[in-house]
Amino acid sequence: MTDAGLADGTSESDSGDSTDERTYGGVLGTFPYAYRESESRLLRSYVVLGGLATVVLALLFLLALIYLIGGSFGAQAGVFTFSRSFYIVVALFVIAPLMAPVLFVARHHRYGTADLRYDRAMAASGYVFFLSLYAMAVISMPPGSRRSASNYDVAAPAIEFLYDLPATSGLILPLLAATLIYLVHRWLG
Repeated sequence: MTDAGLADGTSESDSGDSTDERTYGGVLGTFPYAYRESESRLLRSYVVLGGLATVVLALLFLLALIYLIGGSFGAQAGVFTFSRSFYIVVALFVIAPLMAPVLFVARHHRYGTADLRYDRAMAASGYVFFLSLYAMAVISMPPGSRRSASNYDVAAPAIEFLYDLPATSGLILPLLAATLIYLVHRWLG
């Protein structure tokens, strides 16, 4: 390439003639990139499930925030402003760990340091976080909304155990699972 660049004003990397160092475009591009680059079927399944869960949860948090803003329209600042901020913080603490395994794997593949063991471990830790969100939902379910644990057949003892835990303990499981994602990344990365 000359100093003046290509005749049409693009650079060599834009023209497609050389290998492009940019492997994915932003956070959303990491999902298809991680799916393409990984040889782990466990990670590929997590990319699909984690991506869908992230989209669904982001939409649910957005709709809940819109509902909260609509319900507090015209009210004084204070508690309502705090509630809106709290929704956003909770959304970040739920969505970020769901996306983290995919982001970590995509980063490792981009820099050429990934291996199959790392991909599988990150996917497994992502599934643990996903299950901890389910357990949190079961634990924090109001007693009037709970179905009988016997309706769950094989999982009845586990559901009964989760029902017996105090509602505040539901926060501990996702925090531990998010910490596990980070520890797996640090240990194997």
